[in-house]
Amino acid sequence: MRGGQEPDEFNTHRFTLYPVYFQQRSLDTNLDYTAVIPFYGHLQHRLFRDRIFFVMFPIYGETQKKDVVTDNYFYPFVHVRHGDGLHGWQVWPFVGREHKVVTTQTNGFGDVSTIGGHDHSFVLWPFWLSQDNGLGMENPEKFRASLPAFVVTRSTNRDDTTVLWPFFSWIVEREKQYHEWEGPWPFVIFTRGTGKTTSRVWPIFSQSHNATMESDSYVWPIYRYKRLHSDPLDERSTRIAFYLYTGVTEKNTETGHEKLRRDMWPFFTWRRDFDGNTRLQVLAPIESILASNRGIERNWSPIWSLWRSENNPREGLASQSLLWNLYRHETGRDQKKISLLFGLFQYQRDGKNSRTRIFYIPVYRAHTK
Repeated sequence: MRGGQEPDEFNTHRFTLYPVYFQQRSLDTNLDYTAVIPFYGHLQHRLFRDRIFFVMFPIYGETQKKDVVTDNYFYPFVHVRHGDGLHGWQVWPFVGREHKVVTTQTNGFGDVSTIGGHDHSFVLWPFWLSQDNGLGMENPEKFRASLPAFVVTRSTNRDDTTVLWPFFSWIVEREKQYHEWEGPWPFVIFTRGTGKTTSRVWPIFSQSHNATMESDSYVWPIYRYKRLHSDPLDERSTRIAFYLYTGVTEKNTETGHEKLRRDMWPFFTWRRDFDGNTRLQVLAPIESILASNRGIERNWSPIWSLWRSENNPREGLASQSLLWNLYRHETGRDQKKISLLFGLFQYQRDGKNSRTRIFYIPVYRAHTK
């Protein structure tokens, strides 16, 4: 059940018992609607449509999205559709056709854009499918298919031929400057060209690279290597046996600084940031799998970490913790803290002053001249 007020100028109120009852009332009565599914009703700006009207759905329903109005009879089998430069009909899965001419559209800034036309038809779907898309545009596309026998796509930028879909394909990418053989996809792929090079016989080996990326694997998932080079970022990652070992190196090619991360599941995780700060944690059953999740490190890592060590060389700060602070050691510039047995024994030195506590009771204090 949902009810409430919509934040608009007409003081609109909605009440919903999903998916049976929909109601809206407004100071503007043109916005009022009531729908009792599946018997009768109409909706506005609900269920991803601008307008919906139905009687004994799915026997009859009319929907509108932007300028396109679709009349459905015994949904989804029969419909008639019309819109700006568009008309079509279908009796699925037997036969259907839709045609749209080239139209224009003006946005809120007064800019006029061209919307390409199309011709879509099918006979005994999916025995025969025919689509001509982008008519009147720079890159029109012809698509013909009889599934699963073949799929053929032809356009100015790309030719794609598939036999026994989706297993055996021949692709020519004129815009991206490569051609590709696939068969059977996705296990065997060979790509050659200036835009991309791939050799894959999965899971035995896979090698792929282009101008900015490289990806290799051998006896997947035993070994995987990935590299992304897009100045100023140069990132390399190596993974062995899924997450048994993970190594990631990010380098700023302008400054030469590196960010490192090494994980050995579930034994440890170690990282160093661009500033040189390091962190080591012993026992890390989730951290290597969800490496970018800071919430895991903040909320869950303290539960299972047996040893934690952090070091900030710029500030001269360091800390070590064993068994949930059973033992803790902190050092800083002219500072030192030691805690044992969860704080039952404490030693602290600040400059020339030092003090010792046992059971939280001060037992020794000293000042060195």
